[in-house]
Amino acid sequence: MDNFEKRTVVRKKDKALLAALAIFAIVVACIGIVGILLIRPNTSVTQGQADCDAVRVSGKLPGRVEHLYVQPGDYVHKGDTLAKIYSSTVDAKLYQAQAMQNAAAAQTDKVGHGTREELKKSAYSLLQQAEAAETIARKTYQRMQTLFEQGVVTEQKRDEAKAAYDAATAQVAAAKSQYDMALNGAQAEDKRSSQSLTNAARGSVMEVKSLLEDQYLLAPCDGEVSEIYPQEGELVAMGTPVMTISKLDEMWVSFSVREEMLNNLPMGKEISVTIPALEGKKTKLKVFYVHDMGSYATWQATKAYGEYDSKTFEVKARPMEALENFRPGMSVILEN
Repeated sequence: MDNFEKRTVVRKKDKALLAALAIFAIVVACIGIVGILLIRPNTSVTQGQADCDAVRVSGKLPGRVEHLYVQPGDYVHKGDTLAKIYSSTVDAKLYQAQAMQNAAAAQTDKVGHGTREELKKSAYSLLQQAEAAETIARKTYQRMQTLFEQGVVTEQKRDEAKAAYDAATAQVAAAKSQYDMALNGAQAEDKRSSQSLTNAARGSVMEVKSLLEDQYLLAPCDGEVSEIYPQEGELVAMGTPVMTISKLDEMWVSFSVREEMLNNLPMGKEISVTIPALEGKKTKLKVFYVHDMGSYATWQATKAYGEYDSKTFEVKARPMEALENFRPGMSVILEN
């Protein structure tokens, strides 16, 4: 091979090397450009949770759950009937109160027509009933006093028994006065007294009827029945929650953030969030509540110098528009 051919081969090798270097440089440049394009600014993510106000429905009437008119998940409106509570004790009290009202009304009529033998017998019968009730109330109070001294019952139970005994004693005095009036003949004062007893009996009937009105539990607001605690047939005490109604029309989102983030979340601030459960839907919230979560939620510094303890605050924000299918418990993402 002569010198000319050797130089030609060398030139070809140099050109191939230069081409390879050029390709390598292009690849490195492309990788750099792609890396630059893929670099995103450093963002922090705060996760919140959707929630809403809830109302617990309870009644003043102790008894048995006779019927439930709704099920969990039902949407109810204010005033809808939710459940019926049956109480045989209250029914018996109503019957007793009505009987006393009738007796008092009959007594008033007889007083108005003057003293009769029937009036005397009726007054004497009422006196006997009152004395029998006083005897039972006295024995009950004495037993409660003994149990209270032994530490078995509370002072409140003892006081309730004492109040019942005092009421029975007053009833005996009233019945005795009524009987004396029947014996001595009705006067103007006696007629007023008889009318007062009639009014008192009527008031007792009204009181029991007001309790019976509470046997039907009504929805206090619009919302969704989220929980029902007792089953049909179970006993419930006075004031025991029967069900919970969630106000889905008043949804809000709660975030737990460190205090250095509060500058970005002032009261009234509009923030953009993402809801993963709604296919990543983006929406806006408005901050309406900021409150310290207490010392239990303090972030402790890990170094002796250069750091400080940071408290955690609860921030609540309300959606600025109605969100379909937005429910309590859903995660909400806030990017800072």
